[in-house]
Amino acid sequence: MLRFVVPGFAQAAAGVAPGNSISNSRRAVFCVFLSILLTAVVLSACSRRQKSAEQKFSKRVVELGQPVPKGGGRYKVGNPYKIGGRWYTPKEDPSYNRVGVASWYGELFHGRYTANGEVYDMNALTAAHPTLPLPTYARVTNLRNGRSIVVRVNDRGPYASDRIIDMSRRSAQALGFQREGTAKVRVEYMGLAPLDGNDSLERRVYASQPFARMADLSDRVKNIRKPRRRTRLAQAVRKEVQSDPMVVASIPRQRNAATPIVNEWAVQTRAAAAPLAPKAERALFIQAASFRNRDFADSLRVRLADMGPTDVLSSDVAGQTYYRVRLGPFAVRHDADEALRAVVGSGMLDARIVRN
Repeated sequence: MLRFVVPGFAQAAAGVAPGNSISNSRRAVFCVFLSILLTAVVLSACSRRQKSAEQKFSKRVVELGQPVPKGGGRYKVGNPYKIGGRWYTPKEDPSYNRVGVASWYGELFHGRYTANGEVYDMNALTAAHPTLPLPTYARVTNLRNGRSIVVRVNDRGPYASDRIIDMSRRSAQALGFQREGTAKVRVEYMGLAPLDGNDSLERRVYASQPFARMADLSDRVKNIRKPRRRTRLAQAVRKEVQSDPMVVASIPRQRNAATPIVNEWAVQTRAAAAPLAPKAERALFIQAASFRNRDFADSLRVRLADMGPTDVLSSDVAGQTYYRVRLGPFAVRHDADEALRAVVGSGMLDARIVRN
């Protein structure tokens, strides 16, 4: 069998002219055996390196997919320490307010002990910092998109020269930089966090943000199936929607479902504080539709009420009164884009982004 499959290859590899079929067959068998042996050695070395890397971290006490206990750690400031040739001095610094690069860490550390004895949960709003007291509340703002959340700092790191905070995977998702891996952020010290791990503050602040409310909305409408036949209201939207000089832009119309953004917290925390971002002077709105019939506009306003603040504005265009159904306001364009996707996904295919 070997003589049929690899005779030419074995002869060429051994540098021997064809002739002695038994000798060539033995050489072929030896080459196959050597290849298998080298593969086993490489795999064994990789396995040893992986085990060695695992040993550098604390023991995993909660397996992936299992619930992670909250709290259980201790207050800790710590002594000065040296990593990578650089000294770090932990201290209480109520005036801490710095700009730098944030990164995030995830599954490899999930379920292991943090620096203050808690268990790291990549699905919680937490972070690691090289010097702040543990556990601490810190506000982190993504300076690219304006998103801002509060996190529980309960671990040490990161130690790259240009990075000032290491976010959990969930925190990176909330701030919108999970795919990029890093983001320029502002980190502000807020005070000590409770030892029992109560995360109601983090979740409440997150749920109060416009981008979180739109994420919740997208999650709720993503499974809505479009009817095969248009309803009377939908037919009216298609018939009466008009071009508007206030239109800024719109996303490409996707006849399928809108892209969902999964939100794990907002459903649990509907009673949220007032939005932290101030209302912009020229804020963005979503114009879901424009009608000549006020009853149609009121009907759509009621239908969209669960998506956020919704109102009906009347406007005269070329001597004709139109009733515009709007959602908003949104201070950041990114949040308006997310809201627009959700509204389009609910069936309002002619929705637009407009300015106040």
